[in-house]
Amino acid sequence: MNESYTHRPVLLEECIQALNIRPDGIYLDGTLGRAGHSREIVRRLAGSGRLICVDRDKAALDSAREQLGEWMDRVTLVHSNFDRVGDILKELGIPGVDGMLFDLGVSSPQLDDSSRGFSYMADAPLDMRMDRSEGLTAAQVVNTWSQEELRRILFQYGEERYAPQIAAAIVRCREDRPIESTLELVDIIKAAMPARALKEKQHPAKRSFQAIRIAVNDELSSVERMLQGAIPGLRKGGRLAVITFHSLEDRIVKTALSEFARGCICPPDFPVCVCGRTPDVRLVNKKPILPSAHEIEENPRARSAKLRVAEKIK
Repeated sequence: MNESYTHRPVLLEECIQALNIRPDGIYLDGTLGRAGHSREIVRRLAGSGRLICVDRDKAALDSAREQLGEWMDRVTLVHSNFDRVGDILKELGIPGVDGMLFDLGVSSPQLDDSSRGFSYMADAPLDMRMDRSEGLTAAQVVNTWSQEELRRILFQYGEERYAPQIAAAIVRCREDRPIESTLELVDIIKAAMPARALKEKQHPAKRSFQAIRIAVNDELSSVERMLQGAIPGLRKGGRLAVITFHSLEDRIVKTALSEFARGCICPPDFPVCVCGRTPDVRLVNKKPILPSAHEIEENPRARSAKLRVAEKIK
């Protein structure tokens, strides 16, 4: 069996349950990846049912034609960033959908393909672009951004406590010659960290690589833009399901959904509501849905996953 078919997407059953799929509904998978979630959605559709699959990585779309081949008459493939979800629906002439899923993790093929430069375990050019047609690469970030900007992204996006030391080391090293490969960067990061940090269970370069990847792909701003486009794009009763993998993303999703679920914002001492504000969504789960111990054992990449679900109420 093709390896992609045996791949089990994160929180699969929980996502399918959260979307509350109707056979004749219209659904959107904004992060197609290996098509694992998409495959389970589309196989539940019939009649006028439709699935829109979006990915900024053209390789994912090419692979999907094989993975979803049996159901391609119900599938629309879109090469775009998920933060354009509102525009995508307008361009397709779709006023609203019954459910949307966004899995914000880097897809396994991107991580596993060492040539893409996402991994700190294999040598490759510093790239890290999810969409290779876009301009900014990890090499440009590492070699041209200021020391202060590097420190900021390492601390803010990677929550790296040695961000000042690592940023300074990068700037020192690039003065001699450009930093071109992933393992070259790993060596610089390691050399900038104290010996005790190198003994921690987590790879010393993990946080820095995460930070640079987020900067290259503008990931956090994309999540904010996606949420602002996704909620208006749902029909009444439609569900939005979002899987996050680190605290920065989860905070953005939690805050935005809470804001959409908020009603009256008049001061507490007002006798009657004058703002007229009503909630757009209800939170299906007050707390995020987490992977089971069994899933984490089978797929360690699921460990940090959190699923939040909201339902459109107007």
